[in-house]
Amino acid sequence: MLDTPNHSRNVSESPAGYDNPGFEQSKSRKISSSSHSDGPVRKKSNAHKLNEQDNWHLTPKTKEFDSSRKNSETKYSETSTISRKTGNDSDSTWWYDLCLKCHSEEEGAKSWEPKFWSTYCPHPFCLTYRKFSRITSLIFIGAFCWAILYALVGESSAPPNGILFQLIVLSISAHFGGWLMGLTTLPALVGMLFTGVLLQNVNVINIDDSFSHLTKHLSDVALVIILTRAGLELDPSALKRLKYSVLRLSLVPWISECIVIALLSRYFLDLGWKYALLLGSIIAAVAPAVVVPCLFRLRSKGYGVAKGIPTLIIAVASIDDAASVAIFGIIKAIIFTDTSVARGVIFGSLSIVGGIVVGVIWGIICNFFPERNDPFVTPLRILLLLTGGLGAVFGSDLLGYSGAGPLACVTAGFVAMSLWVKHGWDIDDNPAVTAYEIFWMIFQPILFGITGARVKLSELHGNVVLIALGLLLASTVIRMMITCLVGIGCRLNMREKMFVSIAWMCKAIVQAALGPIALTLVEKLDDPKASQDAHRILTTTILSIILTAPSGALLTTLLGPHLLTKAKLPTLPDLKMRKKSRKMSFRDIYVDDDECFEGSNDTIAGVRMSVVYEENEVGKL
Repeated sequence: MLDTPNHSRNVSESPAGYDNPGFEQSKSRKISSSSHSDGPVRKKSNAHKLNEQDNWHLTPKTKEFDSSRKNSETKYSETSTISRKTGNDSDSTWWYDLCLKCHSEEEGAKSWEPKFWSTYCPHPFCLTYRKFSRITSLIFIGAFCWAILYALVGESSAPPNGILFQLIVLSISAHFGGWLMGLTTLPALVGMLFTGVLLQNVNVINIDDSFSHLTKHLSDVALVIILTRAGLELDPSALKRLKYSVLRLSLVPWISECIVIALLSRYFLDLGWKYALLLGSIIAAVAPAVVVPCLFRLRSKGYGVAKGIPTLIIAVASIDDAASVAIFGIIKAIIFTDTSVARGVIFGSLSIVGGIVVGVIWGIICNFFPERNDPFVTPLRILLLLTGGLGAVFGSDLLGYSGAGPLACVTAGFVAMSLWVKHGWDIDDNPAVTAYEIFWMIFQPILFGITGARVKLSELHGNVVLIALGLLLASTVIRMMITCLVGIGCRLNMREKMFVSIAWMCKAIVQAALGPIALTLVEKLDDPKASQDAHRILTTTILSIILTAPSGALLTTLLGPHLLTKAKLPTLPDLKMRKKSRKMSFRDIYVDDDECFEGSNDTIAGVRMSVVYEENEVGKL
């Protein structure tokens, strides 16, 4: 039997020894485990009396982790400068904390390692044997793949000037740069972008006009992945309840920012009207992927849950992206085809309608084929949706209706998921969304690395950069003001309107995918003025990512607790938040939905009740 707890002191115990994210612990409170020789001694908690028999609720995995952690702390206490006087692990040095963050242990079965590994490679100062062996395996795989590629295509993959070889170096370096930036809690895509700029301007790589054809196709593939993923993550029931609020909060600020960018760039950057509108359609899109991790951290503590603000932000951002891609396709068709403006508008309208129709048809096909009880239904659905999206994008470009393909990707993903949900798939946690998250992990460094490598600092003019920065600041402020005005009547107070407007200021994915397209198409023309306008569009889009992505993530994290109302009762993270808290793996594609959340029936019921409560509150907006 457990000792009777002291009711004068509240002690929260979470299952399996993990911290309960619904409760915040005071940072000023320290518990010392050392023995004092003199002075007053505080009475210890009864929790230290629990023996091995009392810990019946702990899993073997938790016990193994605790014992291994104790052994590692005892063995390597001399290398870590943890304070001996206080006995508090929080007094470790920044070097120890950084190593612990970089080399944290992973979930799953306990890692096997040779006997000598813990002696010569102590944790956390060195990699675990599992990570070391994984990196070594990837190096071997990459080396053999490059050797096969070199045998097939020859000089284009040969170092140091081969096109494919430079792209491989750029992608790997961008992934590493994103990992370093992620250690600072800033968006990893900013590190990938800076890596591309650095490698291009120190002459490690040379992304020139010979890369344009290949980089355009890679950008199209990345666009298909991110747009299909956006469609898969849209909740049909939430959109049905929020249709008026979402449309108002998405389209009105988007149109306003697009017009402001077009006007300012026309008169201050000296762009032509068509290129100014093209730039406005690119910049007006927002990037929910930048602030989603910040929203999940705030949501786990109860901020904004009562009014469903995280759900509202993600839904509006997805519609913004679809609108930007559709209008961009219309304007691009007008600029780069020999058609009049009226005819271009007609063809653009047909592109929008055609893209929606094709997406609906393809989504229905993905529901009936393959058969829902087929043992290979999951990989077949994923591949069918992916190949259909790629065919729609490349086919629409070939037919001259470039705006139809990206819109078809969003529509197909939304329709397919709406039908799959009716047959048992979860909207927040399903194998298709997991697969596209993994695809995006692969193509994200490629997209942002290539985008950054298109910037040559020697060709930039200081006045153009300053004007572009001023243009972006003005458009961001105007959009935030319009968002607060449009939010009147949506049951959001002024502080919550300010928060959602800050979350919608981030630019990243659409800008990186669409920004270089104009420059790629202009390179085929012999027009110096058009080439100048395309270079300025690319410069402005990259500056928008650098300016808004880090600042938006920081402001969302820092101002969230002050601008949002915290729920009175602590809320547990839902299934989607739990999945986002760790790195995706290909094994997750085949995980049974019933095993995605481990906990008692009461815990699962509490999570579902919290999610239902949030959705009901969102529906009242």
